[in-house]
Amino acid sequence: MKLSNQIVEFLNLIKSLVVFLFIAFLLRGSVVEAFKIPSSSMEPTLQVYDHILVNKLSYGIRVDPLTDDSLTNFRIPKRGDVVVFKLPDDTKTIIDESDPNIIKRVIGLPGDIVEVRGTNVFINEKRYSKDEEYAIWVEGGRKDFGPITIPEKHVFLMGDNRDQSKDARFWDSPFLNVERIKGRAFVIYWNWPPTFKRMFSLIR
Repeated sequence: MKLSNQIVEFLNLIKSLVVFLFIAFLLRGSVVEAFKIPSSSMEPTLQVYDHILVNKLSYGIRVDPLTDDSLTNFRIPKRGDVVVFKLPDDTKTIIDESDPNIIKRVIGLPGDIVEVRGTNVFINEKRYSKDEEYAIWVEGGRKDFGPITIPEKHVFLMGDNRDQSKDARFWDSPFLNVERIKGRAFVIYWNWPPTFKRMFSLIR
């Protein structure tokens, strides 16, 4: 009888563990996910080895947690949002991260005419770069782009460390379909070496 009770308790434990893992899997796939910053392309906002959390409900609900490409009721990101995404398979695309998850800032929205000249970014023929306190140009601007109109359901992305970021200016297809965005980065929960002033700070 005692052995039978132990077996029941063990099976209940296994059942609870399976339920817990299933819930954790759903949360990871649909609600929030952790990422590590692999490069300096988003400095000074994000630094190498920063660990961040990404809100995966920011722009829609994942139809299937096993895939990151399918959104329902997707919403267009706001200009200035920092987002994590995956590029389509493209042998001609140049990226500076070894991790398949890439992080950049949304600069242009659907219908915008975007242009980059030196250290100046223009949106619809108006200078946008004067409002970009987060952007740095360590080499004075080394990649011009446009002017070109962003198609429907697509965005134009750049890194904050403009001259050290192989962003949309360098891609074979410069505009990203919003359905490929995993979510919006919203907080730094850990960094290395530890800097407690930045830990748990919101990403803006």
